[in-house]
Amino acid sequence: EAAREAALAAPEDAAARRAAAGRLLAEAEAAHAELAKALRDAEAEDRAAAENRRNADASFAAAREGQLRAEAAVRQAEAAAEALAARMTERLGESAELPQPPEDLSEAAEERARKKAERLAREREEMGPVNLRAEQEMADVDERIGGIDKERDEIGHAIAKLRGSVGHLNREGRDRLRAVFDRVDAEFRALFTRLFGGGRAHLALVGSEDPLEAGLEIYAEPPGKKLSALSLLSGGEQALTALSLIFAVFRCQPAPVCVLDEVDAPLDDANVERLCVLLEIMASEAGTRFLVVTHHPLTMARMHRLYGVTMQERGVSRLLSVDLGAAVEMVEGAH
Repeated sequence: EAAREAALAAPEDAAARRAAAGRLLAEAEAAHAELAKALRDAEAEDRAAAENRRNADASFAAAREGQLRAEAAVRQAEAAAEALAARMTERLGESAELPQPPEDLSEAAEERARKKAERLAREREEMGPVNLRAEQEMADVDERIGGIDKERDEIGHAIAKLRGSVGHLNREGRDRLRAVFDRVDAEFRALFTRLFGGGRAHLALVGSEDPLEAGLEIYAEPPGKKLSALSLLSGGEQALTALSLIFAVFRCQPAPVCVLDEVDAPLDDANVERLCVLLEIMASEAGTRFLVVTHHPLTMARMHRLYGVTMQERGVSRLLSVDLGAAVEMVEGAH
């Protein structure tokens, strides 16, 4: 009977256990749901915290960048202020610092300051508009002035170099002129005595101690006369003295050909004879050929060859050449 009772009570116990298990399962599911909800809430809070942290990092970075930009702007502003102060000091010659406030702050002082400000404003308006390109134009002018100064220095160096060259040429010219003058003077003295059959003459530089700027004066003393300047001699004496000077220069610098155009016209027969003798001597010494244009019979008689122009018919001229040496030999052979 006890077993029957136990068998009858077994379903009830099983139902009770099932009910208890159901309650435990429900409680477990409820606890699981609460835990799942808590987990979701924690994950949401974690995501929100991470988003807030990212936002905070971005805000900090933006704030740091803004701070750096502000510091750079401050440094740039300070540099600009220093540059402006330096420019004001350079241009105006005054400090860029603000002036100290006046000690007199009365209404009368304020009125005087106001009138002064109005006067300065009127003066500024009378000056006209400000040329905004003045600084650039001034820089351009300074650049041009620098170029002009450079060109001036170059020209100064060139002038100094040219002056040195001119001085060297002048010194060399003086030395050469003095040497040539001495040679010509010596030849002139000898030729004058030969042409005049005596007397004396010389050349002199007058008017300046510098040979390049001095003039030339001829002093002659023909036989039987006093020493005088060329202008005081007669026409024939002047001509013979001038020929002495010309031949003196020619003997210092001889040439293969010399043309004389009627140099014997103002001379008498004796002086013409002396001139012809001198021409023969110079021709033999220097080997110079003298071409003499003359109408004087004595001169033509002393020449080696004669050339003449005749006109046998009107408008028809003919050139004749006579070898006087051959003609003399022919005449002597005929006799």
